[in-house]
Amino acid sequence: MKVFRFGTAEFEQALQRVVNRISADELNPAEDVVREIIAGVRQRGDAALIEYTQKLDGVRISPADLELSQDRMGQALADLEPETRHALQVAHDRIRVFHQRQLPRSWEMRDQEGNRLGHKIIPIDRVGVYIPGGKAAYPSTVLMNVVPARTAGVGEIIAVTPPGRVRENRAILAAARISGVDRIFQVGGAQAIAALAYGTETIPRVDKIVGPGNLFVTMAKRQVFGTVDIDMIAGPSEILIIADGSTDAGHLAADLLAQAEHDEHAVPILVATSEAFLRSVLASLERQLAEGPWEQVARQSILHHGKAFLVRTIDEAVELANRIAPEHLEVALKKTEGVLEKIRHAGSIFLGPYSAETLGDYVAGPNHVLPTSGTARFFSPLGTYDFVKRSNYLEISESGLLQLGPLAVHLARTEGLLAHARTLELRLQDARCSSPASPEQEINQQGGEKP
Repeated sequence: MKVFRFGTAEFEQALQRVVNRISADELNPAEDVVREIIAGVRQRGDAALIEYTQKLDGVRISPADLELSQDRMGQALADLEPETRHALQVAHDRIRVFHQRQLPRSWEMRDQEGNRLGHKIIPIDRVGVYIPGGKAAYPSTVLMNVVPARTAGVGEIIAVTPPGRVRENRAILAAARISGVDRIFQVGGAQAIAALAYGTETIPRVDKIVGPGNLFVTMAKRQVFGTVDIDMIAGPSEILIIADGSTDAGHLAADLLAQAEHDEHAVPILVATSEAFLRSVLASLERQLAEGPWEQVARQSILHHGKAFLVRTIDEAVELANRIAPEHLEVALKKTEGVLEKIRHAGSIFLGPYSAETLGDYVAGPNHVLPTSGTARFFSPLGTYDFVKRSNYLEISESGLLQLGPLAVHLARTEGLLAHARTLELRLQDARCSSPASPEQEINQQGGEKP
């Protein structure tokens, strides 16, 4: 990693390159290919799914074999080694407890005119979860996407995952069983997203699609948005570490490496107040790169996207982090008091020397589906609130109509919507006929003073 010093032109240029980083979906030139796949599934249903699965995944499958049974999921859980089963169950329970606290509440009020006003929280009927199966399989992703949906009260949860991966990794099926997936289908890629969005003879149409995937999956989610809701457009994984030299340099180097091993586009960033410590972290990172099977991928990530920024104060470091708005933000400081309040833009924040980002990936409880590419400025982590929708309701009393109606009529006429005004004027006329004005109202209508 090249080191950039605060206050130099190079520092600002490097920072701007990070701030203006391009999300992964924008790098994909295959938009027309994805559009063709979606159209094929929409028009030909299961036949297109079978064709694309054989062509793109190299797996021959029949419509009858698309769905994996609950018995298959149950058997995968039963066959899972006890240590893995225990870890998945603990992770599930912690994720559920955390997300239960996010549940939004319905509410209702009555104003002084007796008008009944309310806000109703309604779980989404059916959600589709994409479980990736590219370079690796992630049972933790199953938990992070399914548990909030189940906690929110979603009626039915449909999962899809590439056929090759699900056959190899029973932890995927076990996690699906633990978290409460209702139905799971072995189909992946853009064709799986199309099936969830539009439905086929075998796969039911859903109302929302969540879950990460490759560039084709990401682009497909973007293209079907509007037909269904989606969680977010996710880019490469990111971490930004703020360090003052109080945490072991090797630990922080390992944290940077943990993000870099995701793929060549991952973004590892170190921000330090001490040049000697910064150099120590980078030296440890170089040593650790050569110690495992991650070197080829991680080195490309670090070489092309890694940055090391040297700042003078913690406040400068925090402001830099706010400008970058990273997916993961580690605050590796001796004293973290007061820092959290200054952080405005980050997907998930890890405070103190023991809060390794990897704990958040698996068992801590908060969700690991986070906004990337600077979208933490306006997006939030996946949560229970993403699996409910909201309806407002109102029940207006007669006195409420008499009070509010004339104001609405005036605004409708101001906007030139005369039919809007008329529907209220008709009701107001009937209400005034059925409710003779009180002496006080008559005085006020005549311009007199209230006694």
